[in-house]
Formats: sequence, structure tokens, C-alpha cells
Amino acid sequence: MELTINHTRKTFNVLPATLEALLAMEFPQKRKGIAVALNNRIIPQHSWAETLLNDKDSVLIITVTQGG
Repeated sequence: MELTINHTRKTFNVLPATLEALLAMEFPQKRKGIAVALNNRIIPQHSWAETLLNDKDSVLIITVTQGG
């Protein structure tokens, strides 16, 4: 199974079932400051747990950074 995450293909033996599960794998310590688009549609944080992932989906994950 395969997802494209931030324009990079990633193969999974078992595809994470939901967007929330994917984010828990990719960013285990971070819950705030993340924006996500699935197949070019922004997904609000309150919908991550119910947003199902499918083989070949494209996920864009943007995180807030500090700087100056």
C-alpha cells in the first residue's frame, strides 16, 4: 500500500486506516500547529479521526515553525 506524503511516495505494509492514525505515526508528539490536505482538500482537525485513507492517496502535511 502506498501514500504520497509531502510529494514523496511512502510504502506501508499496512496502510493507516485514518488520517489521525497517519499523523500519530508521522508526528507522535505533535497535535497543534498542523494543517493537512488529503487529495488537495483541506481536512479540519476535528475530522481527522473519521477521514479514511485509501491506497494512492496524496497527503500534504504542513507544520508551524518558529523563526525570525
